[in-house]
Amino acid sequence: MTTIVVGVLGALGLVSFFHLGLFDLSSLLRAASNLRQFILETFPPQFEILPALMHAIWETIQISFAGTLLGLFLSLPLAFLAARNLFGRWVAGAVRLIVGGIRTVPSILFGVIFVIAFGLGPTAGTWGVALYTVGYLAKLYYEAFEAVDVEVIEAVKSTGCNRLQLFRFVIVPETANTMISQLLFMFEYNIRASTMMGFVGAGGIGYYMVGYVQMLQYQHLLTTLILTFLVVMTIDYLSLRIRSVITVAKN
Repeated sequence: MTTIVVGVLGALGLVSFFHLGLFDLSSLLRAASNLRQFILETFPPQFEILPALMHAIWETIQISFAGTLLGLFLSLPLAFLAARNLFGRWVAGAVRLIVGGIRTVPSILFGVIFVIAFGLGPTAGTWGVALYTVGYLAKLYYEAFEAVDVEVIEAVKSTGCNRLQLFRFVIVPETANTMISQLLFMFEYNIRASTMMGFVGAGGIGYYMVGYVQMLQYQHLLTTLILTFLVVMTIDYLSLRIRSVITVAKN
């Protein structure tokens, strides 16, 4: 059975590769030549533009941080309503449908929507990141809420507490470490999402990236990418350290 499945997947893969032009040798050679020329034009990076980029990268970090926090505040009530161990399947199902709908919208489209609403600038980017965050944090959180030990929940329910009290005194304490870890991961990811927001005029370092591409200033683009990479790696490292501390404290 496994051999058949692998064979079918392999055949579908080959058909897809063919229709997408991945076997077109002339196209591949032309792409390689274009990429070679592009890489040659990006070196050396122009570090004299760093002072101008520092404000933009700081704005990107602020958009990500504020958007993640706003997304957290919006996702908690949705996750609360979507947990089947707190509400019936009809309420939970309806809320999950809303969360799923939010999750299907790409972050850059949220950026476009809020640029239309607020105009160009970081406010639009912050709201775009926030809505994108809601779609994922709400799902991660309601799954964590449902993983809480049923016996613990039933024992507390027997004391006569309501859903809010159950959420406040049982669900949140039991899942706090997981929630914090997922929030930190979302913040890491939103740094990248915030960069993309700049491509539609929603502020941050992405605004400079798209400008450099349009003006064919590839050396400036490389400098921007290097700075963004260093910031992302630094935040990833700090987030990893914080999650390690949380894990140790939990154990």
